[in-house]
Amino acid sequence: MYTPRPITYQAAQLIAPQVEDLFKGKLQSALESGTDGLAPAPPRPVIEAILDTAFWASLRREEGQSPKISLAFLPPEQTEQPLLFEHTLSLSPGGLTKIAPGVERPGIHLGVWFEQDELRVWGTTRTVPSYCFVVDVPEPGLLVIKHRRTDGYGKFANVAVLKGDQVKLVDEYSANLPDCPEQLTSLLGLSAPSATGSTTPNVLIQLAVSMRAHKRGGTLLVVPAGSMDWQKSIVQPISYAIQPAFCALADLMKQEEEKKKRSRWQESLRREVESIAGLTAVDGATLITDTYDLLAFGVKIGRPRGSEPVSRLLFTEPVKGTRATVIHPSQHGGTRHLSAAQFIHDQHKALALVASQDGSFTIFAWSPCEEMVQAHRIDTLLL
Repeated sequence: MYTPRPITYQAAQLIAPQVEDLFKGKLQSALESGTDGLAPAPPRPVIEAILDTAFWASLRREEGQSPKISLAFLPPEQTEQPLLFEHTLSLSPGGLTKIAPGVERPGIHLGVWFEQDELRVWGTTRTVPSYCFVVDVPEPGLLVIKHRRTDGYGKFANVAVLKGDQVKLVDEYSANLPDCPEQLTSLLGLSAPSATGSTTPNVLIQLAVSMRAHKRGGTLLVVPAGSMDWQKSIVQPISYAIQPAFCALADLMKQEEEKKKRSRWQESLRREVESIAGLTAVDGATLITDTYDLLAFGVKIGRPRGSEPVSRLLFTEPVKGTRATVIHPSQHGGTRHLSAAQFIHDQHKALALVASQDGSFTIFAWSPCEEMVQAHRIDTLLL
């Protein structure tokens, strides 16, 4: 019988009941739909203990470095080829800090499960079942609660983000907003690839994650293939135009579904995504088509002759307790955000993805229903 431990991180106690209910609901729905091989439901005391330990561990340092770890709540028999410790480790801030340098690579999870009356770390794994309770520690004081999607592909779905005493619980129902972009519904786990028979990861999401990772800020403009209307919103001449268009990423996406399941294809995709995302660090915007042909980078956005300056946008964030609000573009960000909003104001069929140096990330899209630019802040989903 597990004996609950004292919790000193108050945010963990605040959010644990909601997280417990959320995982119970998802697992129950999955069971009713016939899904098997599901992860165990995390009880509230376990959620509190893992969050509490992870938070205090994140504030420590080992050889001058802050720990970057991922904790998964599951027994080793629910994994494939687990790395098992002969002697399990105490789930403590000190223990996690010591082992962190060896398990900080992406995709490695420290497995946590019951041993007699306490929680222990039994080893590591790269595979976890659907809806497994996972806590990532990307930086000091920042925790991300997430789970593996039922289809098994793409980025894990985020459930909540805790930063110090700030708690943000992801609101899946924000995808019900009119004209919600596909990228947002995919991040919320509401557009499973299996629904279309495709296992292809959402490329724009991968580009967004990579753009955010370089921490220099940047803008990616996505325009309709075969249309040149976007040139009306770009200052000429373009310093770094690509002629002919660079089509390596586009060619990858055209390959057969069977090839997309192979590790070689996945590695090629990662390499091309990082290449294009890296260009967004150059001053100006990077421009690709919606079929992933690279057209230019370092472009300057300008307002077409006769166009009115964008004066309002609908701001949303997929966090419970927030509401869509109409604001002036200058209230959301600086020059990069304002120019992206202006571009969408004039190019209704385009998308603009904007990363800030502080880690915030926004998708700008035109809303036919609201007849204005929508700014969807999604950094809570990208962590």
